[in-house]
Amino acid sequence: MRALDIIWRMAAMVLFSLAFLAAWELLVRFGPSRSSFFIGPIDAFAVIGRRFADGSLFGSIGATIARMLGGWLLASVIGILLGAAIGNSRLVDRLLMPTLEALRPLPASAVIPVAILVFGLNESMSVAVIAFGSMWPVLLNTVHGFRNVPAGLREVAAVLEMGRWRAFWTVSLPSAFVDIFPGLRTGLALALILTVVTEMQASLQGVGYDIFMAQRSYRSADLYAALLVIGAIGFTINQVLLIGERRLFPWLAR
Repeated sequence: MRALDIIWRMAAMVLFSLAFLAAWELLVRFGPSRSSFFIGPIDAFAVIGRRFADGSLFGSIGATIARMLGGWLLASVIGILLGAAIGNSRLVDRLLMPTLEALRPLPASAVIPVAILVFGLNESMSVAVIAFGSMWPVLLNTVHGFRNVPAGLREVAAVLEMGRWRAFWTVSLPSAFVDIFPGLRTGLALALILTVVTEMQASLQGVGYDIFMAQRSYRSADLYAALLVIGAIGFTINQVLLIGERRLFPWLAR
């Protein structure tokens, strides 16, 4: 039954995607807009096929994914460590949360000029901005997860006379991960967005830079092709996380 449910969901996703692309193509060909810059998916996929054949697409995708994962992993580590400390200690909460609450409303794009001044137009700047912007969902979900560990589980750890670290790894963290994992997925989506933005700002190799150059040279088909590639990257990485969730943490699977 579960396998059949997965097949139905995959079929529904494929059919909806095909319907969306067909409606897009029909709108370009027969819609009210006659702009030469409004390109259909057929032309965009032709660009993807050409770049796939000559190998230029792999370098852009690889650079974007590496940059995105680097910033996201850094954000995840910092967010989980800070969130665990805040969620388990009232003293740390009182010391750190006022500063964090002051920093959290800052848009990541507003931090880019500061990051450029500190790091320059390079990989470090990009990773720092990505980490800053994608850390907050992980941090806040981690705090919520550790604060809501069931009292019964804490009592069991106390009865079994678990040490502080053993109770953390075997009781608190698995329980909190129910809340942490959605934060990781949200952070990854933000990391992809910020990767594209920083690639445009710093002229770093990647899909974001491809979009920037396509816009500068009025190559609309290349621009839409890059947008489709970004969508495919986001979808694929999210599916990988979902599979990892079901394999490593089966109690989270819905």
